Amino acid sequence: MAWPFLRIGNQTAFSATDPTDPYRFAVEHGFDAFEWFNDKRHGWGWCQEDADEYDRRQIRQTGEQKHIAYSVHARCQADITTPEGREDVLRSVQFASDIGAKLVNIYYHGTQGVEGFAEALRPIMEAATPAQIKISVENTVFVGPEEFNDLFAFLREKEWYVPGQVGLCFDMGHANLCAATRNNYVGFLEKLSSQVPIIHLHVHENWGDGDSHLPLFTGPAAMDDSGVRAMFRILKGRGYDGLIIMEQWPQPAEQLLHTRQRLKDLLLSL
Repeated sequence: MAWPFLRIGNQTAFSATDPTDPYRFAVEHGFDAFEWFNDKRHGWGWCQEDADEYDRRQIRQTGEQKHIAYSVHARCQADITTPEGREDVLRSVQFASDIGAKLVNIYYHGTQGVEGFAEALRPIMEAATPAQIKISVENTVFVGPEEFNDLFAFLREKEWYVPGQVGLCFDMGHANLCAATRNNYVGFLEKLSSQVPIIHLHVHENWGDGDSHLPLFTGPAAMDDSGVRAMFRILKGRGYDGLIIMEQWPQPAEQLLHTRQRLKDLLLSL
């Protein structure tokens, strides 16, 4: 949707008492975005294998009826440069197609360098493109902006690459922990080349000491939201029109409603 009317939503969480609670909360409170995160830990949480054909059909129908834009977060461990990881992500693409999601988010794994990762993206894109599904590559805490500049520079040399069909998921919390931009997620954004398309957004805070996934405006931005404002000004300047996903399941969950409203007010003020 046109700026600043961006869709804001939450995601599944292994910490929820019932794995379906975050989704029910999103539907009940009129969220217009939701992310299905494959994050099952010690037998608890949610993963795509939990959703059978009937479940997928129901999810799709609810999304269409409630005008919810879905995204799918592949397993963090799924490294597309390995056969096992690639197949796992391809199953996430199939799940996204089944429920009507238009984006699958994957982690960047640099074990094979930017060239190896870029080459491994091709079969993922060949599977995603017919269903008009985009692939976002998320910055982890271990990867700085220069590596993403290199990755997308390499991708631009490929005849199969379509800018925007593959792009970056900017995770502000991870950027805040990155060694190159510690406690300066805005600096991470500023160092990204204008040729790196940002197509997805994960919002959460930390104090630079761990990936604590604090709700926005409950960490450093509770006292000073200038960093959040600067981040969104940059995104606005880059024409960002993707989803904003709140990556937490706080207690009480109503904190998500306060975060969403403050985000909406902030966006309208820019």
